[in-house]
Amino acid sequence: MRTDDCSPPDCCPPPSLPERDRLKDQARVFKALGDPTRLEMLDLLARANGPLCVCDIESRFELAQPTISHHLGVLRKTCLVTTERRGTWMHYQLAPGGLESLAGFLGRLVEATPDTQRGSHHA
Repeated sequence: MRTDDCSPPDCCPPPSLPERDRLKDQARVFKALGDPTRLEMLDLLARANGPLCVCDIESRFELAQPTISHHLGVLRKTCLVTTERRGTWMHYQLAPGGLESLAGFLGRLVEATPDTQRGSHHA
Protein backbone atom coordinates (compact mmCIF):
# COMPACT_ATOMS: atom_id res chain seq x y z
CA MET A 1 0.00 0.00 0.00
CA ARG A 2 1.39 3.39 -0.99
CA THR A 3 1.50 6.02 1.72
CA ASP A 4 1.20 8.95 -0.68
CA ASP A 5 -2.31 7.96 -1.84
CA CYS A 6 -3.98 10.42 0.45
CA SER A 7 -7.46 11.66 -0.31
CA PRO A 8 -9.78 13.81 1.79
CA PRO A 9 -11.44 13.28 4.22
CA ASP A 10 -9.30 10.26 5.21
CA CYS A 11 -6.19 12.41 5.48
CA CYS A 12 -5.05 15.61 7.05
CA PRO A 13 -6.36 18.82 5.46
CA PRO A 14 -3.97 20.61 3.09
CA PRO A 15 -2.19 23.64 4.50
CA SER A 16 -3.73 27.00 3.79
CA LEU A 17 -2.37 28.91 0.84
CA PRO A 18 -0.19 31.93 1.57
CA GLU A 19 -1.54 35.36 0.79
CA ARG A 20 -0.86 36.06 -2.87
CA ASP A 21 -0.17 39.76 -2.29
CA ARG A 22 2.46 38.93 0.33
CA LEU A 23 4.11 36.52 -2.09
CA LYS A 24 4.10 39.15 -4.83
CA ASP A 25 5.91 41.51 -2.46
CA GLN A 26 8.48 38.81 -1.67
CA ALA A 27 8.93 38.11 -5.39
CA ARG A 28 9.74 41.80 -5.98
CA VAL A 29 12.36 41.64 -3.24
CA PHE A 30 13.91 38.49 -4.72
CA LYS A 31 13.95 40.13 -8.15
CA ALA A 32 15.72 43.16 -6.66
CA LEU A 33 18.26 40.87 -5.00
CA GLY A 34 18.83 39.01 -8.27
CA ASP A 35 21.25 41.68 -9.50
CA PRO A 36 24.89 41.50 -8.33
CA THR A 37 25.25 45.30 -8.28
CA ARG A 38 22.29 45.67 -5.95
CA LEU A 39 23.67 42.93 -3.69
CA GLU A 40 26.98 44.80 -3.57
CA MET A 41 25.12 47.99 -2.69
CA LEU A 42 23.28 46.27 0.17
CA ASP A 43 26.54 44.82 1.43
CA LEU A 44 28.16 48.26 1.29
CA LEU A 45 25.28 49.80 3.22
CA ALA A 46 25.30 46.96 5.76
CA ARG A 47 28.99 47.58 6.51
CA ALA A 48 28.57 51.36 6.78
CA ASN A 49 28.46 53.06 10.17
CA GLY A 50 25.42 55.06 9.15
CA PRO A 51 23.79 56.50 6.05
CA LEU A 52 26.00 56.81 2.97
CA CYS A 53 25.89 59.72 0.58
CA VAL A 54 25.01 58.72 -2.95
CA CYS A 55 28.33 60.25 -4.05
CA ASP A 56 30.17 57.74 -1.82
CA ILE A 57 28.15 54.88 -3.26
CA GLU A 58 28.80 56.04 -6.83
CA SER A 59 32.55 56.22 -6.20
CA ARG A 60 32.63 52.47 -5.38
CA PHE A 61 31.19 51.37 -8.74
CA GLU A 62 32.33 51.73 -12.33
CA LEU A 63 28.82 52.61 -13.48
CA ALA A 64 27.22 55.81 -14.72
CA GLN A 65 25.28 57.93 -12.23
CA PRO A 66 21.87 57.14 -13.83
CA THR A 67 22.57 53.41 -13.49
CA ILE A 68 23.51 53.80 -9.82
CA SER A 69 20.33 55.82 -9.24
CA HIS A 70 18.26 53.14 -10.97
CA HIS A 71 19.65 50.38 -8.75
CA LEU A 72 19.17 52.43 -5.59
CA GLY A 73 15.62 53.24 -6.71
CA VAL A 74 14.83 49.54 -7.08
CA LEU A 75 16.15 48.88 -3.59
CA ARG A 76 14.11 51.78 -2.23
CA LYS A 77 10.88 50.62 -3.93
CA THR A 78 11.27 47.18 -2.37
CA CYS A 79 11.73 48.78 1.08
CA LEU A 80 15.26 47.43 1.48
CA VAL A 81 16.81 50.91 1.80
CA THR A 82 15.62 54.30 2.97
CA THR A 83 16.71 57.74 1.86
CA GLU A 84 17.25 61.07 3.51
CA ARG A 85 17.99 64.33 1.72
CA ARG A 86 20.82 66.36 3.22
CA GLY A 87 21.20 69.55 1.25
CA THR A 88 21.48 68.55 -2.40
CA TRP A 89 22.64 64.98 -1.67
CA MET A 90 20.63 61.86 -0.96
CA HIS A 91 21.87 59.53 1.78
CA TYR A 92 20.99 55.84 1.81
CA GLN A 93 20.87 53.23 4.54
CA LEU A 94 19.35 49.81 5.09
CA ALA A 95 15.67 50.07 5.92
CA PRO A 96 14.72 48.96 9.43
CA GLY A 97 12.92 45.64 9.10
CA GLY A 98 13.50 45.34 5.35
CA LEU A 99 15.74 42.30 5.50
CA GLU A 100 13.97 40.83 8.54
CA SER A 101 10.84 40.26 6.47
CA LEU A 102 12.87 38.38 3.88
CA ALA A 103 14.70 36.40 6.57
CA GLY A 104 11.36 35.48 8.15
CA PHE A 105 10.00 34.24 4.83
CA LEU A 106 13.11 32.14 4.18
CA GLY A 107 13.04 30.85 7.75
CA ARG A 108 9.47 29.61 7.29
CA LEU A 109 10.53 27.76 4.13
CA VAL A 110 13.47 26.14 5.89
CA GLU A 111 11.32 25.13 8.86
CA ALA A 112 8.71 23.61 6.55
CA THR A 113 11.30 21.51 4.74
CA PRO A 114 11.45 17.94 6.06
CA ASP A 115 14.77 17.02 7.68
CA THR A 116 15.34 14.39 4.99
CA GLN A 117 15.38 17.11 2.31
CA ARG A 118 17.58 19.57 4.19
CA GLY A 119 20.78 17.55 3.81
CA SER A 120 23.46 16.83 6.34
CA HIS A 121 25.19 20.23 6.17
CA HIS A 122 22.92 21.80 8.82
CA ALA A 123 24.24 22.07 12.34
